[in-house]
Amino acid sequence: MSTMPASHGHNEACCNIPPVVSTGYSAKGTYDEVDGMKTYVTGPADATKGIVVIYDIFGYFDQTLQGADILATSHSQKYKVVIPDWFKGEPCPIEWYPPNTPEKQKNLGAFFSKNPPPGVAGKLPGYVKTLGAKYPEIKSWGIIGFCWGGKVVSLVTSSDANPFAIAAECHPAMVEPDDAKGVRVPLVMLASKEEPADKVKQFEANLASPAKHVETFADQIHGWMAARADLSDERVKAEYTRGYKTVLDFFAKNWS
Repeated sequence: MSTMPASHGHNEACCNIPPVVSTGYSAKGTYDEVDGMKTYVTGPADATKGIVVIYDIFGYFDQTLQGADILATSHSQKYKVVIPDWFKGEPCPIEWYPPNTPEKQKNLGAFFSKNPPPGVAGKLPGYVKTLGAKYPEIKSWGIIGFCWGGKVVSLVTSSDANPFAIAAECHPAMVEPDDAKGVRVPLVMLASKEEPADKVKQFEANLASPAKHVETFADQIHGWMAARADLSDERVKAEYTRGYKTVLDFFAKNWS
């Protein structure tokens, strides 16, 4: 069982997510350069905590940027939120999904070979050090990853060099229960109906985190909180909103 109940609000009345925009979202942040990488930056100037977002393989999609803006300002605890461009302007074309032809499968395999999660996980401690120098007002950093980025979160938070105080994984790819054994920070995992249920359950059982919350959004597809979110669908929109609220409530309760 989770140490926190799988509820929608965790009794955090101060969390007030603004209306989610279905199409044509206008991002609230700006782009800067951090550690040699283009980085989306959002959130108030007086924030003292920061969140690094590891996007999914599709990069800077409106749904992901809107999610970052939600994280930054929708709770009484405000955050500076950054999304580094690990793909350097070359994300996976969303047209490759679903990978239902040999050509798409070949292209996707090449993309993953070029962008393995361990490579990004290994660079994150240095990236956070650079963030700390650029934004000295931020005293503590958390991390959230989507799909491919969820695997990055598992790897970095289970490493000896982990620079993050708290973590979230949303519809994570490549769920590996053994990764959970090394995680020593509070972690929330929100799975979709498409992650292997047995692996999600074993991941939760293996977590030795001081706090954890693992929940499956049983009618949502892999990607519903990031680029693959069809926000014109009212049910998806509601669960997208609830997903971000769940993360914010968990962070507020467990990030000291």
